[in-house]
Amino acid sequence: MSARNPLEWPFFTPAHRALGTRLEAWAGEHLSQTTGAEDAPAVERACRSLAVAMGEAGWTTYCVGNGAHRSAEPSGTAFDIRALALIRETFARHDALADFVFAMQGLGSGPISLAGSAPLKERYLPKVVSGAALAAFALSEPNAGSDVAALECSARRDGDTYVLEGQKTWISNGGIADFYCVFARTGEPQRRPDGAVSAEGISAFVVDADAPGLEIAERFTPMSPHPLARLRLHACRVPATQRLGDEGEGFKLAMRTLDVFRTTVAGAALGLAQCAFDAALSHVGERRMFGRTLADFQLTQASLAEMAAELDAARLLTYRAAWLRDRGEAATQEVAIAKMTATESAQRIIDRALQLFGGRGVVRGERLERLYRDIRALRIYEGATEVQKLIIGRELLRSSRGRRVEHV
Repeated sequence: MSARNPLEWPFFTPAHRALGTRLEAWAGEHLSQTTGAEDAPAVERACRSLAVAMGEAGWTTYCVGNGAHRSAEPSGTAFDIRALALIRETFARHDALADFVFAMQGLGSGPISLAGSAPLKERYLPKVVSGAALAAFALSEPNAGSDVAALECSARRDGDTYVLEGQKTWISNGGIADFYCVFARTGEPQRRPDGAVSAEGISAFVVDADAPGLEIAERFTPMSPHPLARLRLHACRVPATQRLGDEGEGFKLAMRTLDVFRTTVAGAALGLAQCAFDAALSHVGERRMFGRTLADFQLTQASLAEMAAELDAARLLTYRAAWLRDRGEAATQEVAIAKMTATESAQRIIDRALQLFGGRGVVRGERLERLYRDIRALRIYEGATEVQKLIIGRELLRSSRGRRVEHV
């Protein structure tokens, strides 16, 4: 943290400040950035163990958006975005895998929290909170990543069931999740005048991991170790009661879910960057070169200054966006700016910190080497940096057109 404690900023309520204090105490006792699991079986064991530990500590209650931790503002949403971002920042600073587990419990169950029927919420959300069940968000496909509307996975109504056919890929928690929120097309794809596929006709379903017809087609090994897989659905029959919301409303539900959790990705980036910055600050005061410490060189001081400035700016943008979301205000542009800035800044900060560590920084398993791998995915998932730029540009032009109309 900077000399001025960010929790003292006016973006936060007394409840958030108390949460930050409790978080730091718990994370300091239960998490460690230096003992992360690498091989698949160890990663799965760690994921399940972390989910249970977070449940016992009460952190995962913030994931399910049931109003238990509603924002203090009267117009606030069911999710406390500032709390989610604070939790992810703290977890990421101590252990990137802990952040991953927490994030997936939220993102994977988010569609249920937002649009699930009462029976679905009662069946799944308590297990998410306790850590008894791991959740997954199955949206991306081989030909539909950033262009979600292009998804091809289908769901055909057959009496009281739907029959799902297709594939999902790059699914975090794939292969270890107990259930998946799957998005599939229930209507024929329609083309817009510009030739792009319309987002209409997409629906969402909760599919249990042991559902007949659902299989793990391929497991991946990402740079930052966590479960990642490709799913295949063939004649996968799901009760109609497992549908989330109305038929054809799946795209909107996916966007609502991502809109809640996208700001928290920026929080995680802050945590990884802060970990790297703290390590660099300690290292340069101890590492001796040419009869002096690294900290004595002006080049080092300039590098630290740039890191500190980027970190502070990213944190301000992140919690501004979270504060606006908690107030119930439209903040599409601010959220995109926060996600883009925090993740890109964190990549640069970690790179500079690794450079200060020299050869030690690139040794497999060293803290900076792990952070270098951990940060890379955050610039891609839940909307790659390039997508955030498109969103920001679109919002700027929309606002500009509105101002021109007002002047007329």
